Amino acid sequence: MNAPWKSGMPGNNRDPFAAYICDENALDVLRPVVIELGWAPEKCNKGGLRNAIQSLSVSASPNILLVDLSESGDPLNDINSLAEVCEPGTVVIAIGQVNDVRLYRDLLASGIHDYLLKPLSATALRDSLNQAQTVFSAPRTGDAETVKSHVSTAIVGTRGGVGASTLATSLSWYFASNKHLSTALLDLDIHFGTGALALDLEPGRGLTDAIDNPSRIDGLFIERAMIRAHDNLAILSAEAPINAPLMTDGAAFLQLEEEFRQAFEMTVIDLPRNMLINFPHLLNDVNIVVLATEMTLASARDSIRLLSWLKTNASHTVPIVVANKVQAGTAEISRSDFEASIERKIDFTIPFDQKGAATAAKLGQPFIEANSQSKAASAIKSLGERIISGVDQQPDDDADVSKKSLLGSFDLKSLLAKKPKPVSPVAATAD
Repeated sequence: MNAPWKSGMPGNNRDPFAAYICDENALDVLRPVVIELGWAPEKCNKGGLRNAIQSLSVSASPNILLVDLSESGDPLNDINSLAEVCEPGTVVIAIGQVNDVRLYRDLLASGIHDYLLKPLSATALRDSLNQAQTVFSAPRTGDAETVKSHVSTAIVGTRGGVGASTLATSLSWYFASNKHLSTALLDLDIHFGTGALALDLEPGRGLTDAIDNPSRIDGLFIERAMIRAHDNLAILSAEAPINAPLMTDGAAFLQLEEEFRQAFEMTVIDLPRNMLINFPHLLNDVNIVVLATEMTLASARDSIRLLSWLKTNASHTVPIVVANKVQAGTAEISRSDFEASIERKIDFTIPFDQKGAATAAKLGQPFIEANSQSKAASAIKSLGERIISGVDQQPDDDADVSKKSLLGSFDLKSLLAKKPKPVSPVAATAD
């Protein structure tokens, strides 16, 4: 509610002020102050918080809203209900009869601009409303000359089960815990995401609420909706019912990324590959794409397709290819053949650690935290360092040109190990 709103911005046609007051005495004090400030006294309505919620659910919110909590039995809970119908940018001033410091602090923490006690005085009202007006002339976060640097990273798996979500949670934890960077983890697997589960957290309704009401996304919404996993790590995820399809044009995702840039130093997006099909604009402001793959025929094919897609649709991003769950001597395709097929080097190789994964799951910790001394964790930390450094060079397209590429006429099946043909007895005798 209380995100700064610039009244001079194009498209801001909202009323400058509205009030919902329970008693006539308070209205008699309020109306002259409202007229003095140049607002319409007709906007001073009879009725308290419930009337405000009912009215604002079907009409635009004013710039400044004065609401009476006198008839509210649970002010904090009712204020949260008001927040659900109040548009971003509205400055809310509450009035009430309860003189309690704890309530005052809780109301301010919930996003209320000020809390005034009854009986109202014209002076207190005038001061509070004048202060509310100054909010609109304050610079919006990010408008300052010095903007906080931000790195946004998307983790995309070439196939299901390659460990993209494990990388996303581990990298987020590394940035927040080891590097002390404020980090947001956005798990966009709306129905089956495991980001919160890996951190032993309940996903909450934050992401589904954002998808349903993208216009309500602001700094206060982010603060309320995200679940804290660490002092520097917050996660936004969902566990939507599997009979509820994803109905969105993707506007909510763009707005979330924008708010993350203002509030955090790092954003890690666990991005299911199918989301690129429906919402290619998700990568508009992403700096780095970590392509998690495995040494299989299917992953080789899809690595080629995804790298080609990134080159065409998100050429501003820096791709980093990570071979995950690598087991020596068991890969369908050798590393050299895999690199020849995708026409670039694998940047990082993370060894398979089934025992470490089981330990992390049992402890409810990200892999990198539960197995901090393992070789796999060391590789993930190196990947994190590369991301923080802000990789600024694209892979060399001319590398290994002597090797044949899958993008040409190379047969995918030829990458698989071929069985030796049986030698006929006749040929053997002839030899």
